[in-house]
Amino acid sequence: MSHFEPSQEQIAAFDDEGFFVVEGLLDSEEVGLLRDIARTDAQWAAGAASRADGEGGAVKVRVENELGESDIYSAIVRSRRIVETMELLLCDEVYHYHHKMVFKEAKTGGAWAWHQDYGYWYDNGCLFPHLASCLIAVDPATKANGCLQVLSGSHHLGRVNHTKVGEQTGADPERVAAAVDRLETVYCELEPGSAVFFHCNLLHRSDQNKSDDPRWAFICCYNAKENDPYKDSRHPRYSPLHTWPDSMILEIGRRQWARMQQPVA
Repeated sequence: MSHFEPSQEQIAAFDDEGFFVVEGLLDSEEVGLLRDIARTDAQWAAGAASRADGEGGAVKVRVENELGESDIYSAIVRSRRIVETMELLLCDEVYHYHHKMVFKEAKTGGAWAWHQDYGYWYDNGCLFPHLASCLIAVDPATKANGCLQVLSGSHHLGRVNHTKVGEQTGADPERVAAAVDRLETVYCELEPGSAVFFHCNLLHRSDQNKSDDPRWAFICCYNAKENDPYKDSRHPRYSPLHTWPDSMILEIGRRQWARMQQPVA
């Protein structure tokens, strides 16, 4: 079981740069179970949507608004190490906004256009940009297979207007080009189990995966309690999030994996 509490330097990096990287947020057994379960979970993969990237490729993503009681995805979302970190970063109680798996397959995985998550979530009735996400690498994430790229400090720009890019929604290209000229682009290359915590106004993107290696990523998204949306949308409004001990990731994951290995009658 991995243990994590953010340092003051990491909290300051979130405020100043809009993100920070945590090596080994999930340990090797935890991320191994996540990877094996996700790749074996046909029902989970079948629910993925494909979104054209405007560059000739497409990204598959499975979004889930509800939490379960017996799956590893929900155990990670509820884990103390992530929830308590989010509460420190957002200075408030947080709740589960949604979680998702991005399936960037070898050779065919599409790009994500430059965007801010709040560029979408603003339209869902969230008055303030008091949301954040934790992206966990399921596979090694490299430049070659389309790892996450972020513009350091771009969350200070405030919300940028967004328009359609292929079947995705991307930030205003003119403003993005100006930001790219002035701010540092950081490629977040990650080993499996390592993670990026990032602000909802941070501009980020990823390239197409033209390599021989898949690049799956699991993303947990949270909203501050006091930022409860003023209207209903596709993502949930506030409800208390029951946090689980970190040990539940392995406990739930081992049980789920054992169930999946049982022969179908």
